Amino acid sequence: VQLQASGGGSVQAGGSLRLSCGVSARTFSDLVMAWFRQAPGKEREFITAARWSAASTNYGGSLKGRFSISKDNAKNTVYLQMNSLKPEDTAVYYCAAAYRLIVSSMGNERNYQWWGQGTQVTVSS
Repeated sequence: VQLQASGGGSVQAGGSLRLSCGVSARTFSDLVMAWFRQAPGKEREFITAARWSAASTNYGGSLKGRFSISKDNAKNTVYLQMNSLKPEDTAVYYCAAAYRLIVSSMGNERNYQWWGQGTQVTVSS
């Protein structure tokens, strides 16, 4: 699996950004895609995940309602839509992939074998 993240940048508080993650894989069956982020000096934080072949999503707690995951199967791309951005959302954002994860394990970064290169998001007040 190869992942290519893009779409980061600088935005003012209250604004929106959409991150993209291009996915190259031999099979998309049972593939789980996730977004994480890591702010300076902090541990990597789970945001959300979704199964490629199903509609089920699993949102991290504190970001639900502002961040959402979606995918375009035809373009082999996963998106992270981020709304009402705050300065504390400033971080490097990563997409990640794994196969055959149950919902309860989707939030653990150690379960993901493939990672995109990360894209910086900076939110100014």
